[in-house]
Amino acid sequence: MGFVATGSAATGPAAAAAPEAPAKAAQDFVDNRAWTSYADWRGGDGQGTHVVAGERPGVVIDAPAGTSAYTDPHTGRTATWEYATWTSPVHRLAVPATEVIASWNARTPAGTWLQVEVKGTYSDGTDTPWYVLGRWAAGDRDIRRTSVDGQSDGRSSVGTDTLAVDAPASGLRLTSYRLRLTLYRTPGTRLTPTVWRLGAMGSDVPDRFTVPASTPGYAGELDVPRYSQEIHKGQYPEYDNGGEAWCSPTSSQMIIEYWGRRPIAKDLAWVNPEYADPQVCHAARFTYDHQYAGCGNWPFNAAYAATYRDLQGVVTRLGSLIDLETLIEAGIPVITSQSFLATELTGAGYGTAGHLMTVIGFTADGDVIANDPNSPSNEAVRRVYDRREWENIWLRTKRYNASAKVVSGAGGVCYLYFPARPTVRQRAALAAVGLREPVPGTASGVRV
Repeated sequence: MGFVATGSAATGPAAAAAPEAPAKAAQDFVDNRAWTSYADWRGGDGQGTHVVAGERPGVVIDAPAGTSAYTDPHTGRTATWEYATWTSPVHRLAVPATEVIASWNARTPAGTWLQVEVKGTYSDGTDTPWYVLGRWAAGDRDIRRTSVDGQSDGRSSVGTDTLAVDAPASGLRLTSYRLRLTLYRTPGTRLTPTVWRLGAMGSDVPDRFTVPASTPGYAGELDVPRYSQEIHKGQYPEYDNGGEAWCSPTSSQMIIEYWGRRPIAKDLAWVNPEYADPQVCHAARFTYDHQYAGCGNWPFNAAYAATYRDLQGVVTRLGSLIDLETLIEAGIPVITSQSFLATELTGAGYGTAGHLMTVIGFTADGDVIANDPNSPSNEAVRRVYDRREWENIWLRTKRYNASAKVVSGAGGVCYLYFPARPTVRQRAALAAVGLREPVPGTASGVRV
């Protein structure tokens, strides 16, 4: 089964057992901010960039600010690129945070790529360095898509896709941040990336081994395609040892196709024609993080989804199964991250240090209906999991692994993929879980 990136859903430091924390709405410990509107982009500091208007406003290269040499650590190739930058205004977090995870949606034609960085301010008034949260391109010919290891100032550090305070028990928090985009292109060309969405989720991750049970509400099920990662076992081992580890891209592909998008035939020409569901192989290749050596980088999956026409992808945290019910009722399936022992989730038949699955509905009794890619066949992907068990393994932030060591849990992390122009009902559901999407054609930003 696949493993998620090294944010709170994967591994964590040992900690003493904590008492059960009371339930909180996501808005009590999560802050989402995204720059998406024309006014948003105009409000930033551009060096060599230009803001384009239209149905999906964004930022592009205008007159480059300069050139820069980049040696790709995964190919050893050095190349010179023209670049331009866009830096957001300071965003003061409504909730002082222990973690920050960025998301971006962009188009990067061949010959272009981008870098996303964050600089935070601590609660004592000092600043972090500029941390790289991803070097990204939709393709893999110009650079190898990569996170950056080894970034720390002794008080915070970056684990693949997550900036985290090293010792949250000390009380140190991040109170604000800025994001910086650097857009790159082949010198002498008019090529440019276009970035439509840039944002981040800050969260003060609760300290809890268990969460109180919620009361079932909505019952219903979305018609989401079912794909098994296991039928791809051994295929393309250069991408995290093949399909057995492809829970994240397999889940992403299910939701992309739910929204009516999929790769065209020429995009799949590289896949062995004997392989079933070649689009899953495609998703694995184009979400793969060459530093993490896996397909479970959270923002890379969201960015991959947004390469499809008029889709957006966001990484966030939800606070309850009520939040999930709200989204499902509005027609928005949710990709969730969880870790558990085999004994903790009845009917799963496996345990995992980190796994992605897709929630598509709820039974009349409130149990969770999930498309679980860790299944032997596409037909077996649809599962029904006990509400109470599933709720706890998804929302807790600490757990005991098979060696009885305390490690971190997912804490409600999820991916949301939804249309660039959500319906009124969808916007209301997204707002209810902390994501306020602007009405198309308005200048309003996305702010919570």
